[in-house]
Amino acid sequence: MKIMPVQKQTRADQRTRFKAFVVVGDTDGHVGLGVKCSKEVATVIRGVIILAKLSVIPVRRGYWGNKIGRPHTVPCKVTGKCGSVTARMVPAPRGAGIVAARVPKKVLQFAGIDDVFKSSRGSTKTLGNFVKATFECLLKTYGFLTPDFWRETRFVKSPYQEYTDLLTAKPISKAVITEVDQDEP
Repeated sequence: MKIMPVQKQTRADQRTRFKAFVVVGDTDGHVGLGVKCSKEVATVIRGVIILAKLSVIPVRRGYWGNKIGRPHTVPCKVTGKCGSVTARMVPAPRGAGIVAARVPKKVLQFAGIDDVFKSSRGSTKTLGNFVKATFECLLKTYGFLTPDFWRETRFVKSPYQEYTDLLTAKPISKAVITEVDQDEP
């Protein structure tokens, strides 16, 4: 997504390092985000690609109207926040496309989402927070339980119902317990 220099003021002068943001995805429901800072550009690029591949998450996709064809949008309204940036995704009808800025549009394409309406608030020119807020939105798509994820309920009789015949029947005989004295050697 971006490689940018960041500086730290020391007693002698400024120390410049490079920070990189990378998004990886298979355009079929998986996306990862990597962020790394290092002294050299080559080291940053190598490390950030590895981190992005290690942080791959599944993205839940859904439908806007009828369940016809493949899932094409987010399943419901989701919100993500990082720093001052708040990102919100709303399901869109098939064919609407990704209605978003340049940065989240790339992330959503890598995630395999075809149609979505996206709004954001805050300082979206800070690309790092903007990407992280979008990534958090995608992370939250699996954060809720819907009926299609419910397990099949197997109803079992309680012990009182199962053994009601034994509990209501009168005892046939009485049990007598006697104490036995044992000699100690």
